[in-house]
Amino acid sequence: MTISEIAKLAGVSSAAVSRYFNDGYISEEKRAVIKKVVEETGYRPSLQAQTLRTKRTKMIGVIVPKIDSNSVGRVVAGIMSVLERNHYRLLLAVSEQNPEKELEYLTVFDDKQVDGVILLATILSTALKKKVRQISVPVVLAGQHLTGCNCVYHDDYHAMYDVTKLVLSKGCKRFCYIGVTNQDKAVGAERFRGFQEALLKSGIPVLEESAQTGEFTAESGYDKMKELYKKHPDVDAVICATDKIAVGAMQYLKEQGKAIGKDVLLAGQGDSVLAANVHPSLTTIHYYYEDSGEKSAQMVLELIEKGTVTVCEMKLGYELVEHESTEGAK
Repeated sequence: MTISEIAKLAGVSSAAVSRYFNDGYISEEKRAVIKKVVEETGYRPSLQAQTLRTKRTKMIGVIVPKIDSNSVGRVVAGIMSVLERNHYRLLLAVSEQNPEKELEYLTVFDDKQVDGVILLATILSTALKKKVRQISVPVVLAGQHLTGCNCVYHDDYHAMYDVTKLVLSKGCKRFCYIGVTNQDKAVGAERFRGFQEALLKSGIPVLEESAQTGEFTAESGYDKMKELYKKHPDVDAVICATDKIAVGAMQYLKEQGKAIGKDVLLAGQGDSVLAANVHPSLTTIHYYYEDSGEKSAQMVLELIEKGTVTVCEMKLGYELVEHESTEGAK
């Protein structure tokens, strides 16, 4: 089946059918009759022919650190909703939190293998920053801020500052913190900075021995809480960089007979499904992950369509979601 045959069956010109498939202007009457013929015949335009004609693949490369993540899933869902509406397809690559793999995928996606790239990076190495600026197709960073590059990121600093201030307002004085590597600027460095400054402004020093660096897992949260508890059995507040880490910490504290929300106040970040379903429910920060994905997709499509050279650095807000884990003693 060819465009000419579709046109003949629909009683329209081949140009009208071409405009239909390329989102050009045609009357609603012609659009409806072409759509009916396409659905009845099962016709699909040749991607190779479209690529040769338009110099576009209609594909966006999306690089994510892992797939078993609530936040990553929500970002990808937002990306997909925009791409589908604009008749683009998503080509997903999983880096397994390996910066070298991120570089490899950027190289693969370069040279017009895709029309644009959305990168959910964790560690912005010097090599990765250089590659992002050199790649021949538009790149948008999602979840990380890089000055001079197109990015959609979260206000990790103020989010952590606010949740720490909430716990401080309950009268807690003996804090512990479980985070991730500071090489991850957003989840690692910025969230820890927010925690530190909230305590310092309240006159509470942040001791090196009261903070631990873990991984993005509940198992890591459990292990790091165990290490901290040996040094600080009198801890009355634990702030964690993610909900998964906080859930692991909660499990260990419960095993020590601690009443979460009373003996020890606990908070995470991310507003995952876990936060509302553990007991007691976990105080957390809601980030607009779906919006992040949508904004990133809209940004990369605009770069493709308009070829604009204006850099857009977009910071999204957040909501503090208080649950039972920070109720405080009654």
